[in-house]
Amino acid sequence: MTFLEFSEIVLDWALSIALLFIGIAFVLTIIRIFKGPTLPDRVLGLDVLTAGSIGFIAIIGIDTGFTLYVDVAIALGLVGFLATISFSRFIMVRGDTERSPVKPGEVSEEDGKHIRKPIGRREMLR
Repeated sequence: MTFLEFSEIVLDWALSIALLFIGIAFVLTIIRIFKGPTLPDRVLGLDVLTAGSIGFIAIIGIDTGFTLYVDVAIALGLVGFLATISFSRFIMVRGDTERSPVKPGEVSEEDGKHIRKPIGRREMLR
């Protein structure tokens, strides 16, 4: 067995193991997205799902040898980043999510916005 044959065998095994681990990560991330009690948890799960997809595309690109997959992974990374920023702005504008650690307080008189106060530990565990 030459060194080249040995390196091909090791690469095939490494790619198979990497695909297995990314598959497990996909399943766990999807469970977290469906389960995840708050909207920020779900947004974070979608961000992790995007990162896992980029890794999956990179592994397939290494396995097949096509350089086009690198361009697809870069485009997916940019779209995923913009989606995360958009979801984050939506969460900030929307205000309280389910079981948010802050609750609206009284309205300030000068600008008409709610003053938020942290809730206590008992209310958080509800």
